[in-house]
Amino acid sequence: MMIEVMKSKIHCATITEANLNYMGSITIDEDLMDAANMIAGEKVQVLDNNNGERFETYIIKGERGSGCICLNGAAARRVQVGDVIIIISYALMDFEEAKQFKPSVIFPKEGNRP
Repeated sequence: MMIEVMKSKIHCATITEANLNYMGSITIDEDLMDAANMIAGEKVQVLDNNNGERFETYIIKGERGSGCICLNGAAARRVQVGDVIIIISYALMDFEEAKQFKPSVIFPKEGNRP
């Protein structure tokens, strides 16, 4: 049996930009992506602690060291710059494998630094 489990989480990052005039996605600083074991194109769930919004999108690699967390396209309407969000990715794995699996969880510091 396969189950879906949390693979990676960026807990309490701050939105730095919201770009309505883009086709969609979330841009994440490459340093944060590396620390959280996430990759470009990966599907993520975004949870906004300020307004309760929850939605899915995919990752675009942002400039390394920039601290960038930018919601693009339609998702930009669901957030405000300065909101605190949680970004979660999931993976399918065998039930027994999932029992041993340890997700990557990071808690960014000020400026969205890993």
